[in-house]
Amino acid sequence: MSIVKVTSLDVARRAGVSQSAVSRVFTPGASASAKTAEKVRKAAEDLGYRPNNIARAMVSGKSRMIGLVVAYLNNQFYPEALEKLSSALQDQGYHLLIFMANTETDNMDEVLDEILDYQVDGIVAASVSMSSVLLGRCRSAGVPVVLFNRSQDDDDLSAVTSDNYAGGRKVAQFLLAGGHERIAYLAGWEGASTQRDRELGFNDALEGAGRTLFAHEVGNFHTESACEATRRLFSGPERPDAVFVANDHMAFAVMDTLRFEMGLSVPDDVSVVGYDDVPTAGWPAYNLTTVRQPANQMVNETIKTLLAQIEDPAASARRIAIDGPLIVRRSARIPKGWKT
Repeated sequence: MSIVKVTSLDVARRAGVSQSAVSRVFTPGASASAKTAEKVRKAAEDLGYRPNNIARAMVSGKSRMIGLVVAYLNNQFYPEALEKLSSALQDQGYHLLIFMANTETDNMDEVLDEILDYQVDGIVAASVSMSSVLLGRCRSAGVPVVLFNRSQDDDDLSAVTSDNYAGGRKVAQFLLAGGHERIAYLAGWEGASTQRDRELGFNDALEGAGRTLFAHEVGNFHTESACEATRRLFSGPERPDAVFVANDHMAFAVMDTLRFEMGLSVPDDVSVVGYDDVPTAGWPAYNLTTVRQPANQMVNETIKTLLAQIEDPAASARRIAIDGPLIVRRSARIPKGWKT
């Protein structure tokens, strides 16, 4: 038994409209009256018609697809942010294709060919780096790129982040106000701009108060590395009385190691502060004081920037850093008189 494929012409005849009217109804952003759209969609449903997006892309030159490259998803910030990104893009008539980059080298060399093969209209790079060579290839292909939660020293490359420098300063000021004397920092991957800026803001605020960092370790944004770094930080006779951890994902590992391996109390023996404010940060088991990344604003600015560059390849690059608040909970000593 052969299956007859329903075409847009069949829908047009059923609805009593032109074939171009059917095309407009199923093209995001195209103009069609409410009455026409209702007739066309009713006819399409009756006939079991589905628009051929691939064929439409071949005609229009637009795939209506955005390539998203992400290095890792175990950090809870990314699944939540990517869900928001996908929903917002769908509202604009775009669909998201997700590609995983190499988590060790943190670059896009191995995936860029595949991304461009899909004829995507744009690329969002979430916490991955792009070399000048790769950026040149994207520009040659007419594919705009926006960095999400990462920036690079390239004024021609758009990037949307939280204000990581300001966030680091807020944490230092909070810990200093709490009377801590031995303040440590547990870094993420040191090649990341987010890590660099958080640490820079943190250290600048300490130095501005006439203080220096008591101890420094690197956790590379990984759970086990953060556990090992915590053991090193607290192995000596004189231990930190506060630790700023470069993201919440590592901060949970730090807290678990301190409490369950070392028998230390958080925050009575040591204060712990993270960065991101992922959902688990608010769980009673952690109650983590942390800097909130304004994910909704970051997603909105990313989409606005990307779509503007898709519409106008000559549009100027945008460098956006959005301020996020310090969310004070119970993992760190709360300074007297501090407003929570």
